Amino acid sequence: MRSTFMGLETAKRGMYTQQGALYTTGHNISNANTPGYTRQRVNFEQTEPYPAPSMNRPQIPGQIGTGVDAGSIQRVRDSFLDMQYRSENQKLGYWETKMEAMKKMEEVMNEPSDSGLSKTMDMFWQSLQDLAVNPTNSGARSVVRQRGIAVAETFNYLSSSLTSVRNDLKNELSVSEKQINSLTRQIDNVNKQIADVEPHGYLPNDLYDERDRLIDELSKHVSIQTSYQSNGGASSPIAEGAVTVTLVGKDGNFAMKLVGREGANELKLTYQGTQNTVDSVTIGKQTLNINDFLSQGEGKLRALVDTYGYQNKDGAAEGSYISMLNELDSMAYEFAKAFNEQHQKGVTPEQMNDPNFDPDNFTPDTPKFFQDAEDASADLGSVTKEGFAQRVQIADEMNNLDNIATAGAGNPTLGDASNVLSLSNIITTTKLPYGEKEASFQGHFESVIGKMAVESQESVRLASNSNVLRSAVDERRMSVGGVSLDEEMTDMIKFQHAYNASARMITLQDEMLDKIINGMGTVGR
Repeated sequence: MRSTFMGLETAKRGMYTQQGALYTTGHNISNANTPGYTRQRVNFEQTEPYPAPSMNRPQIPGQIGTGVDAGSIQRVRDSFLDMQYRSENQKLGYWETKMEAMKKMEEVMNEPSDSGLSKTMDMFWQSLQDLAVNPTNSGARSVVRQRGIAVAETFNYLSSSLTSVRNDLKNELSVSEKQINSLTRQIDNVNKQIADVEPHGYLPNDLYDERDRLIDELSKHVSIQTSYQSNGGASSPIAEGAVTVTLVGKDGNFAMKLVGREGANELKLTYQGTQNTVDSVTIGKQTLNINDFLSQGEGKLRALVDTYGYQNKDGAAEGSYISMLNELDSMAYEFAKAFNEQHQKGVTPEQMNDPNFDPDNFTPDTPKFFQDAEDASADLGSVTKEGFAQRVQIADEMNNLDNIATAGAGNPTLGDASNVLSLSNIITTTKLPYGEKEASFQGHFESVIGKMAVESQESVRLASNSNVLRSAVDERRMSVGGVSLDEEMTDMIKFQHAYNASARMITLQDEMLDKIINGMGTVGR
């Protein structure tokens, strides 16, 4: 038999549930500008109707509803959009980082400009041309020496500046490594807090938000995948469980766990070689060759490794800054070596002014023009090419301007400028060996600068594209899970009126009970 107070219970449930919905709406409004917050909603559920199916059920026309209850408070979030966002976020992290690194390289190389290496070489070439016009002019000789010093100092400056930026990239690698490990530890801590709550049947929505925010941030550094496992107990069917974050290869060629139910694994980079390049990545007890790591998706860490330098499959150093430093070393070495060889074939005024000088029986013993700062006496053909751009300098013998070889060895005279013309050709036309190819200094330098410009332009373009794509996905994600104040205000009015209506039902029940208790059974008194 139905209770006389059944209507009061139904109205009370309505008030409590609408009140909970109002509290949730207030929570959404309060966190409208909180980073990473996802709007929440109350899932209304009908309570069990009366009567329940049974053998002794009352014979009434049908079941009567008994009101509403708050089944759960759930986040409004789309996991597919999360996956898309993190995919675009890692691409943006890669291209933004590479763009900044290439921008710094362009600033150092400063080409084309009036103070770059190309202009310095042009001025050196012009000074040789001027000396060829008047080889006996001491002023022209002094200009050649000064322009030679400028060439050496420009190589020194470019190499030392790029090395300094590369060292900054290594520091940034260390910072990124620490950030990744900090994020994984924080995700692990949130995992543990969620595991303490879910088995009791609750949904820790705010903890879910914090965990997703941390995973979003981690996705900018490395390519990751996420999976979830139940925390057991009396967990709700819609509880998310503990997250497992895995570092994955682009083609699934490796998977290394960063965070799991058993805890967080520390990521560490190892270095080796004379240029201290990245050799491998260790996560927990697993070690991954750096070439396999670079086969993964994008991410800030990969961009830093790409630009700083790493050991390729052949064991050689590779990377944007390594390549540019090697090119500078090669250009400085091959140019200085070829220039010295040609210079030492010539005859200097100092030699021709010697009283014992015999042009017919002359064996050239001409000093070199450039030297290695670490071994001034060594022939450049015997010194190491690595780091030469930082060590090249004008030879000590050039302090005596008469040691500049202007004449050719065939029939040298003070007015002969044939050797100077040959020296100037080394800058513009003489083919020099750069690896497996031969090119003039000017031609090779132009190709090096062109390659740098193309790589920089590509990073700028793809950083812009990635930012547009990530923003588009983020807008779609916010349209689903973001807080709309207009919508919340509408919901607030709706829940308020529903609360008021439930309260009116209680008033109605009170009047009915008053009639039953105080107004019935008074006939005949």
